[in-house]
Amino acid sequence: MALSKILPASQDQYTGSRNLIINGAMQVWQRGTTIDTITSGDYFCDQWRIGHSGTDGNVDIDKSTDVPSGQGFAYSQKISMDASETSLAAADQVNIAQRFEGQNLQHLLKGTLFAKSITLSFWVKSSVAETYTVNLYDSNNSRQISATYVIDTANTWEKKTITFAGDTSGVLDNDNARSLDLIFWLDAGTSWTSGTFATSWESYTQSNRVYGTTGWLESVSPEFYITGIQFEVGEHATPFEHERYAETLRKCQRYYIRYPNIDDGSTTFYYVQGSIHNVGTIYYTLTLPVPMREQPDLIISNATHFQSIDSGTIRNLTNLTLLGDALIDNKVVTLQGSGVSLTPNRPSILRGDGTVGNYFALYAEL
Repeated sequence: MALSKILPASQDQYTGSRNLIINGAMQVWQRGTTIDTITSGDYFCDQWRIGHSGTDGNVDIDKSTDVPSGQGFAYSQKISMDASETSLAAADQVNIAQRFEGQNLQHLLKGTLFAKSITLSFWVKSSVAETYTVNLYDSNNSRQISATYVIDTANTWEKKTITFAGDTSGVLDNDNARSLDLIFWLDAGTSWTSGTFATSWESYTQSNRVYGTTGWLESVSPEFYITGIQFEVGEHATPFEHERYAETLRKCQRYYIRYPNIDDGSTTFYYVQGSIHNVGTIYYTLTLPVPMREQPDLIISNATHFQSIDSGTIRNLTNLTLLGDALIDNKVVTLQGSGVSLTPNRPSILRGDGTVGNYFALYAEL
């Protein structure tokens, strides 16, 4: 009789998704693979928000195949500048961050006597060898804690591990709104560095957030690469939790869904079937691949590059919008296409007109 295989405790204690980070291996890039001059507060690599202010040059983001050897990573996120700072002003700064919903962090027991430590591990490479800052910001209670790591050798992949103590003050809201930010600071001026560095949890003070200027912004052609980011409960880092691309994409689509996905390659993409309501209006009901965080908003590259196909006739749309809150939720949305000389009660298929780079997207990011 065959015996069941029982894994020792050391092998099966880390079941499920222990990594709180989404897209820590930089696998999913629904928006594209490179962007010059990203706006502060925007996302490019899914779930990673870029913050910057006061820089002389533009912040550029690239999907890079430069990765640490032998670790199983295919991509890293590259952050670079197209010009150096002539001198670092007080408010200058560049960072990347991931924001977390409070309902996904309740097991941290933050704000209780049983608050748990949390450990961050990641692979990093920079053109400037210096001391860098990682910061946690509790937006529910305006609290923060920071820590440093040292890049020992420029242009060399290094693994770093940081453990943050649990916070016995400030309960995180149990909802789908923003509660906690994890922020990697590439450089910052004195508005962020001139205070007393917050190595333990404290009330938010901007000048206490960052340890000091790294010189990254003032260096020639600065570059910063990061991948393999893991954020887990406990005082010890475990091996990076690799997951299937499809699973990472599903998690990212809770916050952003692009039609077509940048990887699809098609510019004449058939999206959804709908119905012509009257001579100028078509309704398309779109079932989303995953429930989004909340009712999404719509962003569109160019509404006039979409078409209706009905009864064999191709008609260019004049607009494509999202119907209001009362008529959508986070699982099913309705798009309203506008056109001319439409025949009511006919079925219609929504498609792109073949224009390269044309898309629409739904977003519900934190």
